[in-house]
Amino acid sequence: SSVLTPLQALVMASCMVSILFLFPLIAAMSAEEPPGCKIRITNRGLEMLKYETQKFVVEELSNITMPEMKGKEGHFQYTIKEVKINELNLTYADLAFQPGLGLLFKVQNSSIALSFQRHILYWLFYDTGAINASAEGVNIHTVLHTTRDELGRLKISNISCDASIAKMKIKFTGTLGRVYDFLATFLTTGMRFLLNQQICPVMNHAGLVLINTLLETIPVRTEVDNYVGIDYSLLSDPVVTSRSLDMDFRGMFFELGNESNTLMNSAINPIVREYDRMVYLALSEYFFDSGLYSYYKAGLLNTICFQMPKDLEMLLRTTYFGIIMMINPALVEYPISLQLELNSAPKTTVKTSGVTVAITAIVTVMVLPPGKAPVQLSSMTMLIPLQVPLKTMLQISIVPIINNWTKRGVAIPLADGMDFIEEVVEYHNGYLIIGANLHFSKGLREMIERKIQADAENAI
Repeated sequence: SSVLTPLQALVMASCMVSILFLFPLIAAMSAEEPPGCKIRITNRGLEMLKYETQKFVVEELSNITMPEMKGKEGHFQYTIKEVKINELNLTYADLAFQPGLGLLFKVQNSSIALSFQRHILYWLFYDTGAINASAEGVNIHTVLHTTRDELGRLKISNISCDASIAKMKIKFTGTLGRVYDFLATFLTTGMRFLLNQQICPVMNHAGLVLINTLLETIPVRTEVDNYVGIDYSLLSDPVVTSRSLDMDFRGMFFELGNESNTLMNSAINPIVREYDRMVYLALSEYFFDSGLYSYYKAGLLNTICFQMPKDLEMLLRTTYFGIIMMINPALVEYPISLQLELNSAPKTTVKTSGVTVAITAIVTVMVLPPGKAPVQLSSMTMLIPLQVPLKTMLQISIVPIINNWTKRGVAIPLADGMDFIEEVVEYHNGYLIIGANLHFSKGLREMIERKIQADAENAI
């Protein structure tokens, strides 16, 4: 029997360690599911969102409520209540990507105008009235951490918030206004502290509750029609860089009658390199194939009959004229029909030249005499894209189905109220990319309130 030398044993041990080390990595790579749909939101898209975000934050901060203040200072007894935010002047506000985390919203060197009621007892004098105050040098630094939740939905998982107020001014009015001025320092210190304590809880509620309510309007697993649905669940946490937020979605259609019977994704991973437009939507061949597969399994594409255009009918009539004359010359004047019986689901191919759909089917040519059974002229199995005259039929039937997916039939994974405009389509080998700008048909507040109202109605 052979005996391993020390060197051979060392080499074999090293190989075994390498294999054991690499095996989990290889298994993870093989199990990784490529996305059927990708979305990139760029800095330009974020710039569009900044105005709506700023408006939303102003509305939220305007609802700040502060507790009643009571106290005694020398001969003064005071009560401060009914604090109201009258105006927010966001001198500088910005919304940006925070690499590796999510979104950053910051406010710098801004101001807040307030008013409240005073009730002050000084010796035997009792005085009431309004007080105007202003908080200056307001700075807010808020980071919204974006992740994928257990359902595959985009979610704000955490918020980091830091707020500060540089100084506060109070202007007293009334008969004892000048007498009260010495109280200003004491009151501004307390009010600045209380107001500062209210800012971050408001920002936390806005992000973790209200913004997440808005994100719930993004379709994750929803019905397209009575036959198929679509799965837009996130495959992983969003990837955030200084220039974009990239999201990988499953992008898979499924038959409603048998949701477990889905097409395996063996398509390539779409690559988005552009940043010029506000948003990019990348769709792989799998996105279209899974839809056609689902419709095929649902029985909608098994048999297709066509009402042909005149030029195609003339071509077929000329081609089969001899056969018609042999069967029955009287059939020459009757309409000709084509019937396709698909043997398998259609297959999409995306190349730089465009999108094609190949279907393998039994094509039957028939004459349709009125009031009588159809007369079959020919039946053959063929690959449709290879038959030049039949490309017209493809345009009539299957292409509109695909077009409708990106119009009324299939909602893209964006929040309700956000729409694509000025779309430009680029074709690549294995996928296509739609670059577009964004349009807000509704404000953030309206979108959130509509979702809350819909949830309340569904709960009844």
